[in-house]
This record gives sequence, C-alpha cells and structure tokens, in this order.
Amino acid sequence: MSETQPTEAVTVYADYVCPFCYLGYTSFDQYLEEREEPLETDWHPFDLRASKRRPDGTIDHSVDDGKDDSYFEEAKKNVRRLADRYGAEMTQELVKDVDSYDAQRVALRAREAHPEAFEAFHRGVFDALWEEGRDIGDDNVLEDIATEAGLPADYVESVLDDEASAEELESAFEAAQQRGITGVPTFVAGGHAARGAVPPEQLKRLVEGA
Repeated sequence: MSETQPTEAVTVYADYVCPFCYLGYTSFDQYLEEREEPLETDWHPFDLRASKRRPDGTIDHSVDDGKDDSYFEEAKKNVRRLADRYGAEMTQELVKDVDSYDAQRVALRAREAHPEAFEAFHRGVFDALWEEGRDIGDDNVLEDIATEAGLPADYVESVLDDEASAEELESAFEAAQQRGITGVPTFVAGGHAARGAVPPEQLKRLVEGA
C-alpha cells in the first residue's frame, strides 16, 4: 500500500463574521507552529449572510433564516468551549448585525493586487472583530486595518468605489457554492476537506495524511 502524499497547500473558506472561522484559524496556527515545513494557505471568501442579502448587497434582518434563540445560545456555548480549548481571548461570542461584505471585497482585491500585505490585513480584520470588538463593517475601521497592514493610503475607499470589486466578490461566492462549500470554516487539502473549527491534530491529518 502506498503512503498518502502530504500536500503543500491548504485552501480555507471563511467569513470574518463567523466566530468558528476565527477559532479555526487559531487552531490552524497551532498546527503550523508544530510543523517544520512551510505551508501555503489560500483564503477564499464565503457569505454567511447570503440568505438575508438584498440585491443591492445590504442585509434584510427581517428574513427568517430558521435560527432561533436556542440556536444562538448553543452556538455561544460552542464558541466558549472552543475558545477555552484553543486559548483564544475573544471579546464577543457572536455578532448578528456586523456585515463583512466590504471587508471581503477589500481582502479579495488585496489578495490579488498586494499579496505582501494581504495576510496582515486578513488576520487584522479577524482580530479587530473578535479580539477588539470593532465594527468591521465600518469603512474607517477597515482603513485603519489596511494602513497597519501596509496597504496603500486610502486603499479601502478606492476598492469600495470600484464596483468591479463587488462583482469579483460575487463571483468568488458563486465559485465556493459550485465547489460544494456549504459552511465555514472549511479547510481543503489534497482533495479532502474538514469543516468547522477542528483541532490541530485533525488539520495535521488533513494536510499530512498521517
């Protein structure tokens, strides 16, 4: 029997407003700390608010998505449990009113145009929301994160003024759907996938086949 060949890249589907995505990255970082070889990571956007989004991109909070109070209470318990397990310090467990659409527009454009600053911006958005409790739907907050990441001055404004960036994001959302991504975080490597904020040892098995 031939041994499973290790992969050298991981694709991560994630939305900034998903606490389990933040926790999934925390777990992923812990795996990377133990890994000797570098590993390429490729983020792809996903829209958790898709079922509530109007044609103009805004969110209709009156839409019933089937998630009641008991669902959110259980989700909060799971967030707390995983935060304790991974040693993550989070200022909030869930956010219902924050929209990540513009943050993802900027991140997607930065990934292509400024790859040297992308990771700092990408992680900065997660940290701003979940560690600092900032509203990542606020353009000024995004501009602060972009500046700290080393992106050009007024980068957020320039991206959001370009309607093509919204079209690019919608195309990325559609691509995720076509690939069968139904929830986040989803880690994909070597033709296999792991969904959820899975522990570092499971990510190791996914990547290394061991």
